[in-house]
Amino acid sequence: MAMEFTAENFDSTLQSGVPVLVDFWAPWCGPCRMVGPFIEELAREYQGKAVVGKVNVDEQPTIAARYGVATIPTILIFVNGEIVEKAVGARPKAAFAEMLEKHL
Repeated sequence: MAMEFTAENFDSTLQSGVPVLVDFWAPWCGPCRMVGPFIEELAREYQGKAVVGKVNVDEQPTIAARYGVATIPTILIFVNGEIVEKAVGARPKAAFAEMLEKHL
């Protein structure tokens, strides 16, 4: 299951030593609902190799603001706390997997 990022766990997770894929989303966002199942699948498939999680922008607006997320879904991949990949908008699961694979 994808991790639910909050202000309490976000920064420490970014320093976990593995790539971190973050899906910025909201429940009312149609494209986000399309991407959601892909994120859940990636969380299972990459367990132990990467952290895959979600930030609900309505519940965690400070995290979204910190990274300038204005459009959702936005997918960011972090390595050692730094953004190394960014995708805005719905994409196929394979596109997100490819982004993540580059940083394993």
